[in-house]
Amino acid sequence: QVQLVESGGGLVQAGGSLRLSCAAFGRTFNSYVSGWFRQAPGKEREFVAAINWSGSSTYYADSVKGRFTISRDNAKNTVYLQMNSLKPDDTAVYYCAAGLHMLPGRWSSGMDYWGKGTLVTVSS
Repeated sequence: QVQLVESGGGLVQAGGSLRLSCAAFGRTFNSYVSGWFRQAPGKEREFVAAINWSGSSTYYADSVKGRFTISRDNAKNTVYLQMNSLKPDDTAVYYCAAGLHMLPGRWSSGMDYWGKGTLVTVSS
């Protein structure tokens, strides 16, 4: 079992930056694919970014490519999401997830564990 706890959300003005953290507790984290997802009010949850177990490969949704960076520190059992040039459309609850399977295009299906989310609000 892996427990995931997100932090770092908050209110920021458009054009600003935030860094989200996801701390993992429980089983060895460095064998898991990790990802960030988000859900805006009234919308379905969507994929944001993913990273393989070693951190050597990263994947991004087109909407955040060039603005967001996912990274991990396996020694600290933590995954990060650096968000720059934030837009009001980035407002959402951001969820961290981890799983044993990398399924591009079906990212959610490969995730076995989910955090409770952290709210990011971007004001215009």
